[in-house]
Amino acid sequence: MGRSRVLALVVAGVLVIAGVGWAVGSRLRSPADEASARRPPKPSLVTAPAERRKLTSTVTVSGTLTYGSPLPVTLAGTVGGAGGAVGAVGTGGTPQRVTTAPKPGPIRAGQVLMQVNGRPVFAMEGKKPMYRPLVPGTEGDDVKQLQRALRVKVTGVFDAATVAAVKRWYAKRGYKAQESDLESRKTLQQLRQAVQTAEETLAADRKALNEGLDVQPLRIRLDNARRDLRSAEKALEEESEITPEQETQLAASRRAVRAAEEQVLAAEQALAEARKPAPTPTTTPAPTPSAVDTSLLEMKLANARQDLYEAQQAVSAYEEQIRVERDKRLEELRKAVRTAKEAEATAAQALSRARKVSPLRMKVAHSKANLADANAMLAEYRKTYGVSVPAGEIVFLPTLPARIDKAEVKPGDTIEGKVATVTSSAFAVTGSVDAKEAKLLRPGQEAGMETMDGTQLPATLTATGEEARLTPAQGEEGEEDDGSDTGSVPVLLTPGSSKGLKSLVGSPMTVRISVGSTEGEVLAVPVSAVVTSADGRPRVRVALDGDRTREVEVRTGLTADGDVEVTPVRAGELKEGDRVVVSDV
Repeated sequence: MGRSRVLALVVAGVLVIAGVGWAVGSRLRSPADEASARRPPKPSLVTAPAERRKLTSTVTVSGTLTYGSPLPVTLAGTVGGAGGAVGAVGTGGTPQRVTTAPKPGPIRAGQVLMQVNGRPVFAMEGKKPMYRPLVPGTEGDDVKQLQRALRVKVTGVFDAATVAAVKRWYAKRGYKAQESDLESRKTLQQLRQAVQTAEETLAADRKALNEGLDVQPLRIRLDNARRDLRSAEKALEEESEITPEQETQLAASRRAVRAAEEQVLAAEQALAEARKPAPTPTTTPAPTPSAVDTSLLEMKLANARQDLYEAQQAVSAYEEQIRVERDKRLEELRKAVRTAKEAEATAAQALSRARKVSPLRMKVAHSKANLADANAMLAEYRKTYGVSVPAGEIVFLPTLPARIDKAEVKPGDTIEGKVATVTSSAFAVTGSVDAKEAKLLRPGQEAGMETMDGTQLPATLTATGEEARLTPAQGEEGEEDDGSDTGSVPVLLTPGSSKGLKSLVGSPMTVRISVGSTEGEVLAVPVSAVVTSADGRPRVRVALDGDRTREVEVRTGLTADGDVEVTPVRAGELKEGDRVVVSDV
């Protein structure tokens, strides 16, 4: 009994040990067995379905919301004076010191931008920057711009109406327009006195030149020649066609003609009377008288006619004599006029030549130059005299209202350059994209903005490249970006709505710019499903039962978000729901 129990226990122990050995043995493997166990499983296909949907290709921009169109503001000249130079020192050597600095925030047309030495600097709307003081008489486009801002008649001349408008403008805003001070008025009076003195000196020198002994004889000679010329011209003008003596003698000759005509008429009548026949008697005829002798009457008639002819010839001869004598007198008078003119010209030339070489002539020339200089100085001073607008008291901004983004000076600073940065009141998103992606962008493309809290807003691409820079572009080491394909290109976008954006200025924005989309739903597959065969044609592999596949030649289209538009070359070989091979696993 005891021996059989011991044997049983031994057998049980052997069985346990054998079991443990079998278990341990089954866990142990040789290196060859281990390598064999690590062989890859049989490859399987990774597929994705072909889907019909609209594709939209986008370029993503990580940008910042800011205000648009930043513009540095500088003063064109001194404030509180008519000087035109930009610098820290104003008229009379007074430092141009900021008394009230620009305050960030909105600014409207006509508002005071800042104060310098207690004087205002106004913001006005205008495309042309202020570049000179505007004073009475100034003309130009900048004057027109000021007149439009003052709402007065636009003439382009800083006239009396503009002066009055400037006074009202300043007074309405609690300031006094820039006017000439006591020292300026004294200077004006001195310049006027200098002109008067120069005029008096020139007049005295001219008088001395005209009365000088060196030219006096020639002056007298010229005066005499001029008198002789006037006398000769007057005699020529007063010359009549016949003299009184000639008129008397001509009248007597004409009377003699008339007397001869009367004698001829009387002789003709007497002869005619004598030649009349006797009347016929009514009674016994008396004895016939003898014939009347008319020879004497005929002789008288002939003599009368001869006397008339001679009288007429005498009148004609005397009239011819009068004409000849008048022509002779006229010629003599004309000759006298010509001679007088020649004498006057000779005398004037001699006097002019003498004056040119006269010592007094040079003195007169110097007096003329002094008068011209005095007048020029007075005219130049008048340009800045009276009510004016100093060059530094107006800043023309292209668009108002706007906003002061940043003040570059503080109270107590002297003016040396930029005083503020002004932006428009519109918002903008600035950022940059890879140069290769920038080639896909065109101004006007639609985009979508996403704020940090997930709010979606519409936007439009406004500009790319240099036109999109709000500040000068610098590379990482201070060098300008060369704009090559390996660099980045700045972009500028305009939000479609400004609602709620004011509090987000300066925060980051993610913007997706749409660079293309399909007109409607198209068949799309993952880009990795398209392979190019040895013949250069794109294909996809459509998964069949098991591990079998079928190649389908396709034409590719728009690519967006990892998918690509595909169209089977042979209709029906690829359709929605087919699974295409993306990779082998």
